[in-house]
Amino acid sequence: MVKQRPIELLAPAKNLECGIEAINHGADAVYIGAPRFGARAAAGNSLEDIAALVEYAHTFNVRIYVTVNTILHDEELKETEEMIWDLYRAGVDALIIQDMGITRLNLPPIPLHASTQMDNRTPEKVRFLAEAGFRQVVLARELTLEEIRKIHQTCPDTPLEVFVHGALCVSYSGQCYVSQACYGRSANRGECAQFCRLGFDLVDSEGKVIAKNKHLLSLKDMNQSENLEALLDAGASSLKIEGRLKDVSYVKNVTAYYRQKLDAILKRRKEYVRASSGRVKLAFTPQLDKSFSRGFTDYFVHGRNPGIFSFDTPKSLGEEMGVVKEVRGNYLTVAGVKPFSNGDGLCFLDEQGKLQGFRVNRVENNKLYPQEMPRLKPKTKLYRNFDQEFERVMQKKSAERKIAVRMELTESNWGFALEMADEDNNRIVVTLQREKELARTPQAENLKNQLSKLGNTPFEMREIVISLSDNWFIPSSELSELRRRAVEKLLESRKINYRREIAKMPETTHAFPVQELTYLGNVMNRSAWSFYHDHGVKRILPAFEKEQPEQAVLMFCKHCIRYSMGWCPTHHKTRSPFKEPYFLVSADGRRFRLQFDCKACQMKVLAE
Repeated sequence: MVKQRPIELLAPAKNLECGIEAINHGADAVYIGAPRFGARAAAGNSLEDIAALVEYAHTFNVRIYVTVNTILHDEELKETEEMIWDLYRAGVDALIIQDMGITRLNLPPIPLHASTQMDNRTPEKVRFLAEAGFRQVVLARELTLEEIRKIHQTCPDTPLEVFVHGALCVSYSGQCYVSQACYGRSANRGECAQFCRLGFDLVDSEGKVIAKNKHLLSLKDMNQSENLEALLDAGASSLKIEGRLKDVSYVKNVTAYYRQKLDAILKRRKEYVRASSGRVKLAFTPQLDKSFSRGFTDYFVHGRNPGIFSFDTPKSLGEEMGVVKEVRGNYLTVAGVKPFSNGDGLCFLDEQGKLQGFRVNRVENNKLYPQEMPRLKPKTKLYRNFDQEFERVMQKKSAERKIAVRMELTESNWGFALEMADEDNNRIVVTLQREKELARTPQAENLKNQLSKLGNTPFEMREIVISLSDNWFIPSSELSELRRRAVEKLLESRKINYRREIAKMPETTHAFPVQELTYLGNVMNRSAWSFYHDHGVKRILPAFEKEQPEQAVLMFCKHCIRYSMGWCPTHHKTRSPFKEPYFLVSADGRRFRLQFDCKACQMKVLAE
């Protein structure tokens, strides 16, 4: 018999509402920011809200992971330790961390997951983390299927978490220092200033302008929805949606879309099994292009490709709607097959390549009457980045999640008994003591109807059996009370039987893959220094945030501007007409030198 591997769909939550809707729309696990020290400083949550999310999630065997994935100052470690104990007492299933100093704290037996901020892209690094006690490892977004497969083959028992959707950082996560260098806002401390979304001029060493005011470091958004099965076969066990700053509409739509795609795979591939319980019923059709995106790319999963960047705009384009046919005094006509609605938000790229937007006031067939007439010409391509009707649906209840149950009503010497069992084989019995009396009319259908009224509970009836020796009468009020007690007892049973993973970090001294750590090791505190020292690292330099080295590389990018221009000596075998080195020049006059490392297939960004 093939051993089944649990597969989780991991959804983001910026707050309690988003977390609950992620669960309702099909998430097997949810990750949410801790009250402090998460890599999205603007996405912290109270302990009360996290505890409420845990209680709701565990009903469906959904796990809650809390991000504590910034690097920490020495004076913050004690507060972090206390917060982790509070999170453990709240029932949190695991922490996602970056700072190895946390492993040296007095921790409860809570599993630790290795954040992608640790720069996890080699089998050696992942094996080290697994041997150090990490229960799940979040891989770098830049990996190919083959690279993921090699990691899985090296560490077959370590669950691998891969990003499948959402915004892309242009630098390897945890290896971006430009926000700290330019603005004093550390990406490793959750305060990224989104430098990579700015516009730049690209100039050569002689001052010739190659590109003017383009978003040369801005990437499209990741979309691996067509690669899910290949990712599972390569070894991924957790499929992660990015978006801890996204609104509830995004969480609902994207989670539901990936749930449907994943369920179709699980139905065919019996070696993979869902990691949580309950069936989702949707009141809408999920569509990825209805939610925020800069256009989509599957990034490097199949190797390098030219469609990863979004040089014209870092903003959301949305779905393509058609082209402008003609422009009249106060309206324009559109050639396209998709319907518009009053209140839609549309956008287009103007002649300078800049994104412009307008709101539709009124729609008459293919005629659009904007609130203000935009300056555009016929044959301009139109996109919709705000769908009024879709958002209206998203603001209402758009899904419900139910756990299948079976009921059987039987009789005993003292009255009746109701057995209730759920899809996870939790089983309870409640009894009703009353004298038996025959009914004047057939009761079977009435008994089934009354017991099946599961309404606002997390349960739905899959099967109900009436096993009585005669046509006994039971008042509706007593049946309702029997059902209520059964539901209450089954929920209690699910809570008791919930299998929370217990994991204590072991004391280890196995060798770290390298013997020297520069600022790239992000070692901020003495506890982290001690961890690496005890694992064989001979030389440990402080984090960039503590001591900025001269001529430090500020970004390490798999994205390559030279490749995007068609001048890659490896792939295109074409010489550039411009003289290197190239420079990015920001609107405020800052200059950044580009360095191309063809051996590592990387582009590096340095301050001039």
